[in-house]
Amino acid sequence: MKKNAKEEIKNLINEFSLPRYNDIPNVGLYLEQVVKYISEYLEPLGSFSLTASMVSNYVKKGLIENPVKKQYDREQIAYLFFISIAKNVLSMEDLRLLFEMQRKVYTSKRAYDYFCNEFENVLQFVFGIKEQLDTIGTDNNDTKTILRNTIIAVAYKVYLDKYLVAIHSGEE
Repeated sequence: MKKNAKEEIKNLINEFSLPRYNDIPNVGLYLEQVVKYISEYLEPLGSFSLTASMVSNYVKKGLIENPVKKQYDREQIAYLFFISIAKNVLSMEDLRLLFEMQRKVYTSKRAYDYFCNEFENVLQFVFGIKEQLDTIGTDNNDTKTILRNTIIAVAYKVYLDKYLVAIHSGEE
């Protein structure tokens, strides 16, 4: 793979960030707006998809609450960001279990903001932008350890997807 392709990928990852909890719209978004909002944020990573039928299925399966008047609020959107990313390495039942664990220990806002910080931290480490992982948060518990390992698995999948696409497209 050419050096400039590697640098482009690293720049993409270095500039990537998820909206923090308070930055997510809380005015109530309709299903198609939610799908577009999340998809636009995740598009630079390349391997994440979210469709209206997927969201409806997550509601039906109880992973997120039913929308109120067909509108999704900040908390539901935060959960959908996590689901969109973690579903690449976890089953729906495992996602449900993680949510149950999280709700016992953290508020949705705290859990989601931690997830964002940790995801960006791990992505930068996996892509060689930083030499070591930062310590995010101060508490140590099973919920945090499982989340970090989920994020690490996802980050390595993003890494493989990005570099394999570059190789297949003739960037070698």
